[in-house]
Amino acid sequence: QVQLVESGGGLVQPGGSLRLSCAASGSIFSIYAMGWYRQAPGKQRDLVARISSGGRINYADSLKGRFTVSRDNAKNTVYLQINSLKPEDTAVYYCNALLRTEATTNSLNYWGQGTQVTVSS
Repeated sequence: QVQLVESGGGLVQPGGSLRLSCAASGSIFSIYAMGWYRQAPGKQRDLVARISSGGRINYADSLKGRFTVSRDNAKNTVYLQINSLKPEDTAVYYCNALLRTEATTNSLNYWGQGTQVTVSS
């Protein structure tokens, strides 16, 4: 079994900052990539940022500059620093990991339960 547990969401005023964390645990053989997606009410789930085990990073083009993704491979943890938050950043933020478990030879996508980020004054 694999679990992805997010933390760090909450209510923040416009212009504020948040740091989200996601820790993967369980029978993990190797994690190839970890990242963050978000889903606003009534919208589809979209990529925010993704980082490979080698450190290669992809950001959604519209979010470059305010979002910073980082990863601690030793802790199987990915972080998302969000600065200058805007009301339109309000969404559920989901952690994602592409990994292989000890029980298989295939890599699969796993998702966390999501953490709510609300930007409002």
